[in-house]
Order: sequence, then C-alpha cells, then structure tokens
Amino acid sequence: MSTTALSAGLLATVDPSMLLPLQGGPGAVGELVFGILLWLLDQWYWLMDWAYYFTGLEMLNPRYRFMHRAILVGLCIGVMAPLIGTFLVHRQLALIGDALAHTAFAGVAVGLFLNAVIDLGVSPYLTAVVVAMIAALFIELISEVTDAYNDVSMAIVLSTGFALGTTLISLNAGGLAVGVNQFLFGNLATVSPQSAAILLVLFAVIVGTVAVTRNQLLYVTFDETAAAVSGISVNWYNRVMVMLTAMVVVGAMQIMGVILVAAMLVIPVAGATQVSRSFSESLLVSVVLAELAVLLGIGVSYYGGVTAGGVIVLVAVAIYACAVALGKFQSARGDRAVPSTGSIEADGTDGVPGAGDD
Repeated sequence: MSTTALSAGLLATVDPSMLLPLQGGPGAVGELVFGILLWLLDQWYWLMDWAYYFTGLEMLNPRYRFMHRAILVGLCIGVMAPLIGTFLVHRQLALIGDALAHTAFAGVAVGLFLNAVIDLGVSPYLTAVVVAMIAALFIELISEVTDAYNDVSMAIVLSTGFALGTTLISLNAGGLAVGVNQFLFGNLATVSPQSAAILLVLFAVIVGTVAVTRNQLLYVTFDETAAAVSGISVNWYNRVMVMLTAMVVVGAMQIMGVILVAAMLVIPVAGATQVSRSFSESLLVSVVLAELAVLLGIGVSYYGGVTAGGVIVLVAVAIYACAVALGKFQSARGDRAVPSTGSIEADGTDGVPGAGDD
C-alpha cells in the first residue's frame, strides 16, 4: 500500500473538521504523520467515551472533547516533566524551566504577531517550540563562551525572552493581549486537536531520547568531570537536556501556563527525593506523584470552575508536603537515611564506565 493511500485511510477514520488546522504538511509524509496522530486522538476519544459510560463522570462526557484532550495532555505532561525534571533537580538546574517558559512566551508572541500582521497561519505552539529550543541553546552557549554560572545565563535569557514577548505585544497596540492570556495562565478549553497532536510528537521525542541516552545523561548529571574523561561529550548532552526541557515547557504550557509551567519540573521530583533511595526509584515515584497531581488538579478545576494550572500546582505542593512527612516518618523509624537531593544513589548506570562509582 502506498504512503498516500495509507494516510488517506487514516484520515478517513477521524472527523474532517479536525483536519483543518493540520493542513500544510510536507507532502504525503506530513499527511501520514498527521493522519496517525489524529487516529490516535480518535482512539483516545473512544477510550474516554468508554470511561464515561463506566464511571458516569460528567467531565468525561462525549460532548466535552476538549476535556478529553486536556486529560491526554495532562497525562503526557505527568510523564515528561518529572522525566526531565529529575535530571535537572539533581544538576541544580531547577530554575531553567522558568527561563525557558518565559522564552516560550516570547515564541507564542512571535506566532501571534506573525499571524496578526502577515496572516502566516502558523500555530503559536510551533513558534514557541522553536524559540524555546533556540533559547535553550543560548543558555548553554553563554555559559560555555563566557564562563558564567548557569544561573547568570538563565537570567539573561529569561529577561530577553520576556522583553521580546512584551515588545511584540505592545507593537500590535495590545491587540495580542487577549490571545496571549491563555498561554500565560493555561486553559483546558483551548487544548485543540492541533496542539494535542504537537504534544504527542513532543512526548515521543522526549521519551525516546531519554530512553536512548539515559546512561550518558545520568553520568553527566552526577559527575561531569569523570564523564568528560571517559570520552562522553558533556557539552553535547548538556545541550540535549536543555532542548528536551524546552520541549517539556512548551507542552506543559497548554494547561499550566507560562507562569506555573516550571512547577511540574520541580515539585514532583522534590517530593520523590524525600521517599526514594535511588535515582531510578526517584524517577518512577516522581512520575506517579505528577500524574496524581495532574488528574486531581484537572478534576478539581473542572468541577470547581477554577484555573487548572493553579490547582494542579497546589495539589502538587500538598503531595510534596505529604511526601516530606512520610520521609521524616521513615527516617524516624530508621527505614532510610535523612533524604536529600545529593544522597540519591545513581543506580542503573550499566554500560557507562565509572558511573555510580565513589
């Protein structure tokens, strides 16, 4: 079967109205990719419909496809954010999420500005991905060229990104202010099929990259000097990590908003370090805590009529407090040592010379 025929078959399985924002892919390959993504969304809708009839939860009602997409995006964020955040926290780069979130805001402003001025018709999330990844590379480049600390380069990029975003908004005489609010604070209702499809691509890239480079990233995280001596390109893997962070930030921005997006990179991981004894255990626990915070937060925001991003963060903080209490209880019983970020054991480093050694 030809590529065109296969993509046509996949596209035929979904609602034609969903295809409108996804036109313009590079030929048959682009149509095939978008067709697969939309087919996956269609299967997700079916699963949510089944869950609605089984549970009777109103937010899963088949009429509320935006909620189905919001839950899918939330579940993906619950995996991506702690997956990358675990490496960042142990490298003391927790604030890089804030820096890239503000540059992603600049990317959104670029997209909205181009659409308003020249009717480019590009998704603001795509421009946000591009600008955030460029900013991530600049953070590393500034640190390498000027020998400045990472927090200095992050502060410079953060300020530049937010200044660019506000300047573009003001150039349009405030006409972009309404459109940009949903990106600042997040909105469940604005998770479109297009943005959900972009999130699925980011999810696949992030999880796939971490799966392939996990050992190298772990080695660089815990001992950059030894990693460099063993022949690992530290600068390359640093760039990979910050670019993956940029992707997570843009993906989470859909429901978390620029202001709160960094929280999901840090809070579940901080909670996991309180009750975990190894890096792998910390990674797994952080994903569980993040998923719990996302699902509870989306549910509370729907039924309470409040902003999802803020509720998700508040739930995550509450879970973190419970994790701290549990960690203290375990320490009091002698089940584990007093937890700290630095005490997490770097296990699972098979195939990386010297990783995890004293």
